[in-house]
Formats: sequence, C-alpha cells, structure tokens
Amino acid sequence: MVREYSAQKHLPPLESGDRLTRPEFERRYAAAPHIKKAELIEGIVYVASPLRHEQHGKPHSRVITWLGVYQSLTPGVDLSDAATVRLDLDNEPQPDAALFIEPDSGGQTRLSSDGYIEGSPELIVEIAASSVAIDTGSKKQVYRRNGVLEYVIWQSYENKIEWFYLIDGDYRLLSPGADGIIRSQVFPGLWLAVEALLNNQMVQVLEVVQAGLKSPEHNAFVQHLKKQE
Repeated sequence: MVREYSAQKHLPPLESGDRLTRPEFERRYAAAPHIKKAELIEGIVYVASPLRHEQHGKPHSRVITWLGVYQSLTPGVDLSDAATVRLDLDNEPQPDAALFIEPDSGGQTRLSSDGYIEGSPELIVEIAASSVAIDTGSKKQVYRRNGVLEYVIWQSYENKIEWFYLIDGDYRLLSPGADGIIRSQVFPGLWLAVEALLNNQMVQVLEVVQAGLKSPEHNAFVQHLKKQE
C-alpha cells in the first residue's frame, strides 16, 4: 500500500494536451481526485473546465430524466451518467449519458473487472458547451469508428439538438417527424419531443416518451431482449 501511494505521488499531473497511453491516462486520472472529468480522445487528454448550470448542469439533468424514464421501463437496458467508457486503446471518453443494452441481452458493451464500461454503448449523449468543437469533431469521429449506433449532441449555447444514426459506416442526421418527435432507430419507443426539451417543457417531454413506452414497437423490443437472456 505504501509503495502504491508513493508511486502515485510522483506521477506527473494530468493536463489537457498530454499525449498518453490509456493505462497511463488512467493512472494519472486515479491520482488526481480533484479532477472531476477528464477524457482521452485519440490519445490526447482533455480536462474539462468547471461546468456552468445553465449551459451544462440544467440540460444534463433534463436528458438524464428523459432517458431514466425510458430505462426504468425497458428491462435489459441500462443507463449511465457521466461514466468512463473504454472504447479502444486511444480513446476513453466520459460521455454525459450512455444508454446501452445489457450484455446478457445481446448488447455491445461489457463491465470490466474493475467496474468500467468497455465497448461501445448503443446511444451516447453529449452536452456541448465549451467542448462543442471536440464533441462535434474528433469525438464524433471516434464514436462513429467504434460503432456507437446513435449519437445525440445538445449544443447548449445554440440551444440545438442533433441526433445521428450510424448506417453504412457513417452518421446520418435523424430529423423530427411532422409531429416534432425524433424516434430512436435503436431503442424502439425512445421518443423525444425536441422543442419541448429545448424549452424545458419537461411535462410534454415525459408525456411523449411515455407514449413511446406504450407503443407496440417498444413491447416487441422488450420481448426481443428477453429472448436474448
């Protein structure tokens, strides 16, 4: 124990712009408990700035509420809030939200022996404020290359949501239907009233996702997941 502490004590600090291997990134991150969010994207470290309520905290809480309702009524699906994800040897992001099918139900991810998500969650959401260039640029490409099937970016300064779906190796934008609702292609019944979410009309957001949860396609999805167990 003393030897382990001593080794960590002499590690260089974790700083944005560092080029590190994933094991070295994890060692430095573990030795810096004052850092609340750091990511390794294409082998480069990004340490997050302090997060503002209006631009990050509030949108984040709305997204988690919306996804949490869906997850709670969809057996075989799990939700993680700002957890580290080991994608590959050069990429270890900490997405704001990850919705994924559990391994026993045929999902793409697994839980490592030390408690980390490994592999590509089926859906990732990022709240992009000061990080917008990364979230819409290199991180988007990393998620595409690793097979994250749906990627939602909420650009909070512009108050804009983009929802991408992976098809034929590339991301295509999902557009709302005539009713203003985007419907997930991966998670049947995961419906989003986009303008309501952007305008903090959470009653409407929850009414819409609850309607999705009552749909025949959601029921068929749940039955499908049960068969995978």
